[in-house]
Amino acid sequence: MSRATIAVRKARAVADAPARPQTLADLWERLGRVPLERIWLHPAPGTATEDDVIRVDVHENRLCELVDGTLVEKPIGAEESNVAWVIGSLIFAYLVQNDLGTCLGEAGFLRISAGLVRAPDLSFISWARLPRRKLPRRKIPDLIPDLAIEVLSESNTPAEIRRKLGEYFAAGVRLAWVIDPRKRAARVHTSARRSRLVREHQSLDGGDVLQGFSVQLADLFKDLEGG
Repeated sequence: MSRATIAVRKARAVADAPARPQTLADLWERLGRVPLERIWLHPAPGTATEDDVIRVDVHENRLCELVDGTLVEKPIGAEESNVAWVIGSLIFAYLVQNDLGTCLGEAGFLRISAGLVRAPDLSFISWARLPRRKLPRRKIPDLIPDLAIEVLSESNTPAEIRRKLGEYFAAGVRLAWVIDPRKRAARVHTSARRSRLVREHQSLDGGDVLQGFSVQLADLFKDLEGG
């Protein structure tokens, strides 16, 4: 690669890099207007690292994602956890019969890109992305899921989810499900901007990622009040 090409790429990277937030309001906007109680101040925003993600998980038993050098706590509740567990068990049963890959749960940290750590509520990773059919031992591996599933909590904001979807698909995610237990609905995304609504009486299917997998959305909510 020539020096000129390297210089051009560096210039483009600088031009494409998001501007550094100047105020807390800028930071809040950049993070997707998440509730302030989920934005950690120690370490100071802009200085957090993957080591901090691991430290908080190990020593404080709290899950944080790393976004723009800032720890953003992941909201977890009984409803969301139950829905993720139900769909995870169904996908596991499917994978027993269809040896296509493996899954990670809500504490499965993934390095989506440099300096960006996300933990979808459920991730499916195909064997094509794990040629040795073994997960790396690193606590935060360089892995992009084929399917990323987010189960909405009350404190998740639309802007936060839009940002996540943009990051997922830019990194190579093929399919994303955003499931809303309170609305008894889901959105199936095949790109950051292309999606379809699935209502409670309809079914989620795995598309090209989990071919032949299907579950009626109502079955995910059967253990929840009002389901």
